[in-house]
Amino acid sequence: MKFATALVFALGIGLAAPAQAETIKIGLQPWLGYGPLWVAEKQGYFAEEGVDVQLVNFGWDADLAVALASGNINVTSIATNGVILQRNNGIDLKAFMLMDGSTTADAVLANKAVNSISELKGKKVAYEVGATSDLLINYALKVNGMSLKDIEAVPINASDAGLALIAGRVDVAVTYEPYISAALKEGPEYKILFSAGEKPGLISDVLAAPADYVAAHTKELQGIIKAWDKAVTYLRENPEEGGKIIADAVGSPMEEFKTAFAGVQLYNLAENHAALAGPFQATVGEIGGLMQEAKPEEIKIVPTGDEILDLTALNGLK
Repeated sequence: MKFATALVFALGIGLAAPAQAETIKIGLQPWLGYGPLWVAEKQGYFAEEGVDVQLVNFGWDADLAVALASGNINVTSIATNGVILQRNNGIDLKAFMLMDGSTTADAVLANKAVNSISELKGKKVAYEVGATSDLLINYALKVNGMSLKDIEAVPINASDAGLALIAGRVDVAVTYEPYISAALKEGPEYKILFSAGEKPGLISDVLAAPADYVAAHTKELQGIIKAWDKAVTYLRENPEEGGKIIADAVGSPMEEFKTAFAGVQLYNLAENHAALAGPFQATVGEIGGLMQEAKPEEIKIVPTGDEILDLTALNGLK
């Protein structure tokens, strides 16, 4: 076989190799709002749309950001505030699709010694710096006339914050589902002090990639968007089967998953068009302003919604 191939090239004929689809590596974390990605993988929707996708799991936002910067992943599932943070770090990310919004699926939890946000002064609060938990605790403190200076911050990854609370290492934890439900299940002494539902739109997630990658891969990104749309439809039509795929992916028992998932709003293709026609862009400005107010030395740039978006692929699917 090797000889035959060599002979063909020696004759100057040559054989064109069959086209290989580029593998697109999407980074994500164990968050329910990313669920349709696991559904799309399990149901074969990526392949149906002509894209070869590999999902790569991470525990920390920081690790995910490093993987993207180093080229180990191509696309990232990321919170809107994360895009703003990365732009301030000199990384020109562009979001090309809205994934989800959190209502009660992101929250500030406390033990029996703390009954309100106003009681957090001097308390140990576990949260993931730079992540959605960071944004939520900043907002909760602000609306109660406080700031991060009033608490003792305990940096920890959001998926472990609830465990730190249960273990008695901290008084308060900021985390997301299914870890909220898991903590509350431990007993009546644990409670929700504040949730993302008190500020609709504050916590949201997008699919994003470096600006040059987005500009060069419109067709591939459209395949991802269409696969996501199919997955959201499947979830709505088959909540038990779709829910089990996500619950297994994030390591959540189904009974906890059902309660947790009720606090997440997913966006299909039509809902993306509606939200990204203006409402989302306005919220981006609010998020950026809040981030800058909390950490002015770190957040020098407050981008507009239009500046963090590239909707070429999405708009081509109208």
